[in-house]
Amino acid sequence: MTLKVGILNVTGYAGAELARILHRHPEVSVVSATGRSSAGKLLSEIYPHLEATTLTVTKEPDASLDFVFSALPHAASAEQLNPFIMEGIPCVDVAADFRLKSLELYESTYKTKHPCPEHLEKSTYGLPEIHREKIKTSKLVANPGCFPTGAILGMAPAVNSLIIESSIINDSKTGVSGAGRSSKAEFGFSEINDSAQSYGLSGHRHQPEMEQELSKLSKIGDIKVSFVPHLIPMTRGILGTNYARLAKTITQEEVYEIYNDYYSNENFVKIVQTSPSTKHTRGNNNCLIHPIVKVSDNLLVVTTVLDNLVKGAAGAAVQNMNLMVGFPEKLGLDQLAIYP
Repeated sequence: MTLKVGILNVTGYAGAELARILHRHPEVSVVSATGRSSAGKLLSEIYPHLEATTLTVTKEPDASLDFVFSALPHAASAEQLNPFIMEGIPCVDVAADFRLKSLELYESTYKTKHPCPEHLEKSTYGLPEIHREKIKTSKLVANPGCFPTGAILGMAPAVNSLIIESSIINDSKTGVSGAGRSSKAEFGFSEINDSAQSYGLSGHRHQPEMEQELSKLSKIGDIKVSFVPHLIPMTRGILGTNYARLAKTITQEEVYEIYNDYYSNENFVKIVQTSPSTKHTRGNNNCLIHPIVKVSDNLLVVTTVLDNLVKGAAGAAVQNMNLMVGFPEKLGLDQLAIYP
């Protein structure tokens, strides 16, 4: 039986990417897609590349649903998901409302009251490579943030194998689509082109998420992450470089072995032996990881690349859906990168 799916806020980049990916999913039919400012329009009027979907955007969900994705902003996402959660309909929240387990930390990080904190305990952090078995039995999954996806996947094997100390530096470069479908002047072509800029220097919302998940994997206490993101002139993609001091002497071959063993059964995480480019993951659900021992500085340096709109958002959401409803995990997600 075809799974009837709804997308809340299909008109943002993550929502549109969900519509694109789900269109080719053999077991899914998107029967409802909301977007209040564009209600009444065909999705193809907003995004011509999605003309084959034939979806009409509505103000509210207008069909019976078996599964719901929310690509709304934080707080609004939890509020609109609440009725579906209460009905027991499986949901994936692509926003941040159920990622942090501490209510106090959520409210201080996102500067807002949580609309339905009673659901925090029942939510599962949706990184399949770390929490696959929990996701399979969950009705509410919190899709990871785009930056934490690379940071956690990149450093999980090192944290788990006790080869690094408890402090990590993450330097990430992102394309402008990570800011959403915004009309702000600072995201215009003349502002972004031929330029690069760091931001979130006083504290980025994704840092607590990185620390929460890596600390769960740690056998030496809490992991601290110093995170600085940078905006660079490309449309999509994240390049993350992680630095951590080695806790013991280890060879390059041993590090490759640790990483390859950790992800040996994964569909979408690949350990590569040369420095990867963001174009190597453009349009697909892969995360490429390149770990290097920098002997002269006693450092482990781990580079990761992923598409912020796919593995960093919509692709991961579909991967989670597949697990939650019992589909093969890769279904609808097999896709080579778009190059150049």
